[in-house]
Amino acid sequence: MRVRDGRWPGWGADAGLVVLTFVPALLSQPYVDTSGPAWVSLMAYEAVGVVVVLLRRRLPATAFVVGFGALLAALVGSAGAGAKLSPLVFLPPAVLLYNLGHHGVSWRRTVSAVLGVSMLSVAGLWLNRMTTDSGDFQGGLDVLAVLAPMPLAWVMGFAARTRQELLAAAERRAAGARRAQALEAAQATQRERTRIAGEMHDVVAHSLTLLVVHAETLRARGGELPDWARAQIDGLAAAARQSSGELRDLLRMLRDPADAVPLRPVPDLDELDALLDGHRAAGGTVELTTDVAPQSVPGPVQLAVYRVVQEALVNARRHAPGAPVQVTVRGEDGGELRCEIVNGRGVRQAAGGAGIGLGLVSMEERVGALDGELTAGPTGDGGFRVAATMPWERADA
Repeated sequence: MRVRDGRWPGWGADAGLVVLTFVPALLSQPYVDTSGPAWVSLMAYEAVGVVVVLLRRRLPATAFVVGFGALLAALVGSAGAGAKLSPLVFLPPAVLLYNLGHHGVSWRRTVSAVLGVSMLSVAGLWLNRMTTDSGDFQGGLDVLAVLAPMPLAWVMGFAARTRQELLAAAERRAAGARRAQALEAAQATQRERTRIAGEMHDVVAHSLTLLVVHAETLRARGGELPDWARAQIDGLAAAARQSSGELRDLLRMLRDPADAVPLRPVPDLDELDALLDGHRAAGGTVELTTDVAPQSVPGPVQLAVYRVVQEALVNARRHAPGAPVQVTVRGEDGGELRCEIVNGRGVRQAAGGAGIGLGLVSMEERVGALDGELTAGPTGDGGFRVAATMPWERADA
């Protein structure tokens, strides 16, 4: 028998209750009366009692009335035949009375059941006196003494039901408090998102907009600039416009997570060439090797690859200016995509302000969200290597 959540299965509890309720009377009957009529009355009564005990949850009031009626019939019948039953035959009615108080039937049905049992008791006493002349077998004060504690069983059942209702009410209040707390936390999160979005707009968006304006102004006067400067200005303007668009999408998502559909197309593998061209325009050297058709790669994987390459190129420009970069995107056996970016030693001194160290963390979280793996570290020749492996199947899920 298995126990789940600290409770016995329903059939196991019923079987145990039947054994504890009916077996004691069978064991004590040989010490009271071993005559045939006594055993016949006892077995008939227990057969009916087992059925009503098993039906007690479904029909509490009916089970109590029928069980008590079967007991009266067994007592009156055995007394008429000159036989006695064990006092433990009163255990099943006590169980049924506890069940009546525990399972929350209406007060009208409870009172009706008690009145019905009282009428059966009166009728049983009358029949008992009509069917036997012996004082030893006529019910009287001894029967009343056994029945007197019976209301305590109902009180215990009612108390158990009340306790369960109080616990259920406490759980509902606790669940309501948890929901209110979760709602308050969500509202606080949304307020913080809105605040952060406002700060980002004030701090970053205005600067990017100003950067785009200056870059476009310089492009308009490109005839006055040398060729190398015009190329730099074109790359600067394109990067500023892209960053401005992505920042707008980010600010919209921060203000309202439900409005997370970007206004601009999500970057994919088709835009890797433009990303590499931007790196070259900034004075870098980069080569791309790939054997993957972009249309065969799930969208989330394409976006992750794009962001990993983007961040790796930014790190290369920041920490190893002028170093050659090799980008490789290949399909691996087992349905995996591998993206590797390797840069050599920088040919110029790195600029000041080397970043805050969140780039690799962001890449690792993005790849990990797709059940992928990211490794990053220095190479033996003074360069740096970033490698990300992601399964295609997980991204489609």
